[in-house]
Amino acid sequence: MVWKKLGSRNFSSCPNGSIQWIWDVLGECAQDGWDEASVGLGLISILCFAASTFPQFIKAYKTGNMDQALSLWFLLGWIGGDSCNLIGSFLADQLPLQSYTAVYYVMADLVMLTLYFYYKFRKRPSPLSAPINSMLLFLMGTACTTPLLSAAGPVAAPREGFRGRALLSVEPGSKPFTRQEIIGFIIGSVSSVLYLLSRLPQIRTNFLRKSTQGISYSLFALVMLGNTLYGLSVLLKNPEEGQSEGSYLLHHLPWLVGSLGVLLLDTIISIQFLVYRRSAAASELEPLLLPS
Repeated sequence: MVWKKLGSRNFSSCPNGSIQWIWDVLGECAQDGWDEASVGLGLISILCFAASTFPQFIKAYKTGNMDQALSLWFLLGWIGGDSCNLIGSFLADQLPLQSYTAVYYVMADLVMLTLYFYYKFRKRPSPLSAPINSMLLFLMGTACTTPLLSAAGPVAAPREGFRGRALLSVEPGSKPFTRQEIIGFIIGSVSSVLYLLSRLPQIRTNFLRKSTQGISYSLFALVMLGNTLYGLSVLLKNPEEGQSEGSYLLHHLPWLVGSLGVLLLDTIISIQFLVYRRSAAASELEPLLLPS
């Protein structure tokens, strides 16, 4: 199992010691306050991401117009980015908590896509609804079984030396990318591009509708908070022993762009929520101001 890889490493792998519970639960070294803050912010960001989709599910149930409120290309870009993140997490040999969280992202995206097509085909029945639902179920099953198949493989040999919370970590003192790290870097770059492109169709949909009705702002607010905390957790983490800060940032660049780069676009969506809600409130009050 994946957790056995953590157990196979000795606590002495942390050169300057570590907080015991962080090592026991997460299998990573927390040498000082910066590392502890990195772990804390990372855990909070996971909770934000996990909670972000539930308000949208509730909103879809109440309004029933999810297929009009959300852009299909936004959802497809989101699931594409999360899928690349999932694949990259296993290629880059991330910690189990990060990998299982990536699995949750994909499953939550599939549930949202299922709701989208449910409301779309409920209003306009289509012969394609059954194949699409079957494809979504197949993708969900694949997302669930991928980590299990990976965990069933042979246990990797333990790595000596300090291993930080790195998405594309390298051995201490080594600066060139290995072949696996190059593949992970490319997939991480594709993931960040998909995250950035996914916001543009939603911004366009909101602009054309002149409304954000049917969309839960909590979805974007929690994602913005999660991305901010996630980016800070990566920046606060100490580089591995013998690794420069420049090398550390380079190996994390795709994930930093994917988390912090989308904040600008999510801010635009937040402004749309504010503007269109004021416009809707003004239009409701306008008949009351007309002379009788």
